[in-house]
Amino acid sequence: MTMENKNTQNLNCGCDPYLLSLVETSQEQQPVAKISNRSTGLLFASITGGAAIALSVVCFPFVAPALRRVVLPYVPASTQQVENVMKALSKSSTGGKKLIDLGSGDGRIVLAAGQRGFQSHGVELNTVLVLYSKLAAWRQRIKNATFSRQDLFKVDYTKYNNIVIFGVEEMMPELEALFEKSLTSSSQVIACRFPLPNWKPSHIIGEGIDTVWVYEV
Repeated sequence: MTMENKNTQNLNCGCDPYLLSLVETSQEQQPVAKISNRSTGLLFASITGGAAIALSVVCFPFVAPALRRVVLPYVPASTQQVENVMKALSKSSTGGKKLIDLGSGDGRIVLAAGQRGFQSHGVELNTVLVLYSKLAAWRQRIKNATFSRQDLFKVDYTKYNNIVIFGVEEMMPELEALFEKSLTSSSQVIACRFPLPNWKPSHIIGEGIDTVWVYEV
């Protein structure tokens, strides 16, 4: 249909020519608006998806299992848990100032102990968490807090007077057997969240998930 015929039909319908021209203009522009809206939606989806992927890449090392023999995901110690461990260290009868944290995560136990004068070391299998902990020690200028990527079942425990472990229930019997073979007679074990199954603690600090069991060897 030609434009002339179209205009003739519009006039014959008895409609206002000005209003008809507005409707025709809107219809002509509608496809352009649809394309523009779709392009904007695709751009927004791309940005959102890219941000989600980047966030996943950053967060994955912090939630991936750290100790591969038993699935032990990284769960940071609460402020109360850290305080309870520090109380246990202050009540130690061994008098030793060398500490190791097994599965040290982001290093907060090691750093707190280092600030209190302990020669503290954290072992962790997650490389990113080890680097994160080293950076935190450097930023806080705690020179007596060190970290290494190491399997806790291959540690020389004779070097340490204080052993801290945030374990899971399934791994505690194996750790208990390891400690019986490896620890010296002047050591203490500080177990958090779960106790050793057969050892009798000398004292218990805190309650609930913040509970700390202290064992003197």
